[in-house]
Amino acid sequence: MKSYPQIIDRILDTIRQNKTFCIAGHIRPDGDCVGSQLGLALALQNEGKKVACWNEDAVPQKYKFLNGDGLFQKPKHGLKFDCVIATDCASFERLGKVVPCISHRKLLINIDHHESNPRYGDINWVSAREPSCGELIYRLVKVARWPITRPIADCLFTAISTDTGSFQYPTTRPGTFHVGAELVTRGANLAKICDEVYRSYPLSRARLLKHVYSRFRLTHNDHIAWFWLKKADFTRTGAESNDTEGLIDHIRDIEPVVVACVFEEIEPELTRISLRSKSDKVNVSDIAGQFGGGGHPAAAGARIPGKPLSVQRRVIAAIKRALNSAR
Repeated sequence: MKSYPQIIDRILDTIRQNKTFCIAGHIRPDGDCVGSQLGLALALQNEGKKVACWNEDAVPQKYKFLNGDGLFQKPKHGLKFDCVIATDCASFERLGKVVPCISHRKLLINIDHHESNPRYGDINWVSAREPSCGELIYRLVKVARWPITRPIADCLFTAISTDTGSFQYPTTRPGTFHVGAELVTRGANLAKICDEVYRSYPLSRARLLKHVYSRFRLTHNDHIAWFWLKKADFTRTGAESNDTEGLIDHIRDIEPVVVACVFEEIEPELTRISLRSKSDKVNVSDIAGQFGGGGHPAAAGARIPGKPLSVQRRVIAAIKRALNSAR
């Protein structure tokens, strides 16, 4: 077996010495978050551990097929855990409403692949080289020599596939394909995963996509594309917040566009931004960092207080500065 970080041994020693676990994920969980949480939770259950999976937000519809055992629960106050493991969470604050519910713990383990992660755990395994947290969980399970059952294979393949854009993003490494191949060998159901994740979405999302195509804007010689999602847009289309996953790709993929941005109204004076970059010279994690956020060089986000128009102007200005510096 190839060499691996010594931190894995420390994490495994901690897991073996404890019995009760909470696997926590970030607000608005995506495929990597859900798949990593469930893959790890199932592996721990198979080792006789007592495990809960907590998120502030519900599992998006297209990932519910992974949660057949109903491991996800609503966070509860007052419960005690030997160990809390945060997966795919770039900062402690992104655990959202889970934070006050995990105060009664012995240890917090932070397993993540975001470059901006500030190492907020008692034990931190942060590897920005990995294109997904799912790949980190796979390596953990392999080193531990825990069995990779079919449900675990489904979870980890979904995690890796979604965070690599179906193995298309430039962060995808040769080893990622090897991991994907082994998970298929171990029983990952490609037909089921592709149907649930990529080929099934509600009509409300199609209405939201229609809104995107009719309202997106281009600026800075068409190198910046952006659009707004207001609460009224969700009311009108019948869509939910988790229906927005992947919408930004539709404007990012326009040929001249270098950076894409989505502004989403959370509250009248709180805006969530999502950023995507197609250039290795424009690090959107740095842009998000200017507003208290973070993420990856090619994909990042932040929550910004202030009047919507002011937020829009400041963010677009920051993107323009980054593009001008990259010339």
